[in-house]
Amino acid sequence: MMQKILLITGAGAGIGAATARRFARKGWRLGLIDIDEAAVVALNEELGGQHWHRGLDVTDRAAVRDALQAFGEFAGGQLDLLFNCAGILRIGEFETIPAEEHRRIMEINVIALMDVTQQAFPLLKTTPGARVINMSSASALYGTPYFASYSASKFAVRGLTEALNNEWKEHDITVQDMMPPFVKTKMLTEQTFRAPIIDRLGVNLEPEDIAEAVWKAHQGNEVHNPVSLQFKSLVFGSKWLPNAFTRQLIGLISKR
Repeated sequence: MMQKILLITGAGAGIGAATARRFARKGWRLGLIDIDEAAVVALNEELGGQHWHRGLDVTDRAAVRDALQAFGEFAGGQLDLLFNCAGILRIGEFETIPAEEHRRIMEINVIALMDVTQQAFPLLKTTPGARVINMSSASALYGTPYFASYSASKFAVRGLTEALNNEWKEHDITVQDMMPPFVKTKMLTEQTFRAPIIDRLGVNLEPEDIAEAVWKAHQGNEVHNPVSLQFKSLVFGSKWLPNAFTRQLIGLISKR
């Protein structure tokens, strides 16, 4: 049986690295991409030194093209799963965050994700039953105060996921997303602004929890995959309760 192939962006730390470890334990061959080249070199060595890796800024379209070509040669033209995990976060009052940072969030979380996915399409198309899993967020359910541009980026990822899952059915490609609340990663813990919603809900998930959820998601057919009982309850409630309830709830737990 041919080994399955997984390509991960943002693989150098946090959720991306935890997911790499989870799939490697199951015998998958990996492609590891991260802006921190040393991190993916170290991760590859940790996992036995047999995986493809590259230091790469995913907003550099030419570099992405070259990387996908090299990865395709390594993988023999196969890509069973693309996990778009690269992303950044800035928490704070919208008007105080420099415009360049808002733009950077959209460039990495949305535009680069679209670019990687588009350039990976030829590999996905030639692999029976291929999948794309995008890293979305609980912030894609309803706009979260002090996460404005991040929330906007994840709404875009949610919309893209839904559209491509329908559009790419004819190519036998399933497109899904992960929607966790707060995860204990450096991206969150190193923020200088403390959003009230974090204090009220807590940070109860580890990167390994998301990696396990990705493993389960790739075996199923749910387009949106909320993570944690807490957030699943909110998603379930939003299906039956008016939007005003969700809006009021988010406002209440975000109030300073």
